[in-house]
Amino acid sequence: MDAQTPRGSASRPNVYDVARRAGVSIATVSRVHRGNGPVASETRARVQAAMDELGWSPSVPAQALAGDNHNAVALVFPELVGRYYSEVLRGFEAEAVRRQQAVLILAAHQRKDNDAMVRDLAGRVDGMVIMDRTIADGTAADVQRRGVPVLLLARPSIEDVPAVRVAGADPTRELTTHLLDHGPRRLVFVGDPELSPDVAERWRAFGDAHAVAGLARPTSPVATGGYQQHDGREVALAVLDTDGDARPDGLVCANDQLALGAYQAAARLGLSIPDDLAVTGWDDDPFAAHMDPPLTTVNQPMYDLGACAAELLFERLDGDVVGDVTLTASFVVRSSCGCVEGASR
Repeated sequence: MDAQTPRGSASRPNVYDVARRAGVSIATVSRVHRGNGPVASETRARVQAAMDELGWSPSVPAQALAGDNHNAVALVFPELVGRYYSEVLRGFEAEAVRRQQAVLILAAHQRKDNDAMVRDLAGRVDGMVIMDRTIADGTAADVQRRGVPVLLLARPSIEDVPAVRVAGADPTRELTTHLLDHGPRRLVFVGDPELSPDVAERWRAFGDAHAVAGLARPTSPVATGGYQQHDGREVALAVLDTDGDARPDGLVCANDQLALGAYQAAARLGLSIPDDLAVTGWDDDPFAAHMDPPLTTVNQPMYDLGACAAELLFERLDGDVVGDVTLTASFVVRSSCGCVEGASR
């Protein structure tokens, strides 16, 4: 049943009637009634007016059934390894703390029962942020239909579920074009688009840049199966352990951890970066500037991504209408592409 659908006796108004008239969730109605949660003043006035017009006050059973909020929100991650996820979590949690809300975290790790776990978790929180493709799209939409506001993170929106993400196409096209203009022509994209909508977008932009340059569009990336350092090392060893024209002269890695693994593979094979091989990353981890040579990469606002997701979710809980938000990323030139660090583009 939809969260705004009235139920019970037709002669007595209930919390669903109030929520429908005010255009908010039942959790927002509860916060206004109890006065114990963050609600925008305009929204509070609208809910109070709806309660007055309907002459509604909750019975004790009704409060137990639908009115009480949990003062908690959920964040569903693919995994909790690496600075990218920790920074997103840090930004999200900081905003939740400011709102005096608890954060429940579910790390999916590609388990088969993730959809069931998310449905169960939805019964214990007021709202939920779901990152990447950790669960089926239908499950995310169904959780929202059941009255728990959902926000998607680092992926496109679905149905009426909004999303916040970082723009990946333009920086990837700029980075790839920079490498092609620099000299390397046998570029390979290192990453797994099947695991991440963000990486899928970067892979498409990588191909677009080749097409614009009049080159054949690459037919497939080098799938890594993960985004950690060891994943990058193993696939780079396999790709680079060839001679002559068959060996790539540039690796465009989906994140800095993969790029770090590529550095290790190059060193093992006796290849010099950037003389024999250009390498780029994504994220601009703190170590990227201190690699030898310093890593050309893309800086994305990971902390801000998490904080923005929390802000939008709380706006939804306050009854506001929220649209998609896209943050910007910036191309950072250092030395691993063959440039003098800090060179203008």
